[in-house]
Amino acid sequence: MKVTAASVTLLIAAALPELCAALPTKRDDSSVPTQIEILNFALTLEHLENAFYTQGLQKYTQQDFLNADLPAWARGRWDQIAQHESTHVSFLESVIGDQAVQPCTYSFPDTDPMSFVTTSFKLETVGVSAYSGAAQFLANSDYITSSGAILAVEARQSAWINSAVLKANPWNTAFDTPLSLDHVWTIASGVIVSCPSSNMPLPVKAFPALTFPADAQPGQTVQVSFNATTTSEPLYVAFIAGLGATYVPLSPQMTVEIPSTLQGVVFPVITSSNTAVTDNVTIAGPTFLSFEFNSDGVDEA
Repeated sequence: MKVTAASVTLLIAAALPELCAALPTKRDDSSVPTQIEILNFALTLEHLENAFYTQGLQKYTQQDFLNADLPAWARGRWDQIAQHESTHVSFLESVIGDQAVQPCTYSFPDTDPMSFVTTSFKLETVGVSAYSGAAQFLANSDYITSSGAILAVEARQSAWINSAVLKANPWNTAFDTPLSLDHVWTIASGVIVSCPSSNMPLPVKAFPALTFPADAQPGQTVQVSFNATTTSEPLYVAFIAGLGATYVPLSPQMTVEIPSTLQGVVFPVITSSNTAVTDNVTIAGPTFLSFEFNSDGVDEA
């Protein structure tokens, strides 16, 4: 039996139906992105990462890293990560050719070495979710193989940052979290100021930003905020993790109880459905939350 990416997806869907609600399998229209659009979507994200590391390593010296109590070897690893992202950009540009998009203008949130580290972890983790979520649109076997090779590097980098540097969990659950194109774009657009008008339009849109308290933890009831037009219909917070989501009602006061069972990176989304996290029921978000746990699987909050 020949095992393909499609057959693996079908096996997961058949064996684990309760986990499949968050799989990014539906768009809110009937359009299917072209191969070039997906590759340019990936290139746009690689441009973003490449710019982040180039700018960050220009701002923060080895002494800055040491003054922030980061290991002496840490900055050298980020030099290597920066080289990886630059290589990813060059590779995708060579594949796409004349239609390759150019870098955008960015406004990154880092202000010191530690915020550089945490932003790096977020970008690498979202990169993994972007590649895994977009894989369904790739039909060319060479594109699938090369995208998988890039995804693996992004995952290794994310794990290294959170475990070796931040001394936290190197993984989340048994499955990483694929996100839809629009959900990824919602997070990425938070640091994009503008893009060249000559760039190919991407088949994406950004949902309104969703904000959770910076110190939010599982088991807490917290107030969230977002700027979106809502109706009288009930709203929910879908906490996407792995291949599924946990749905919790959002109160009229915009408060929600974070499930106590959540661990690792979680992507909350405001949705009008308590059974799906597709683009057509997304109201706001996602945002990025990380709930650390130790080697015994115990929360470290």
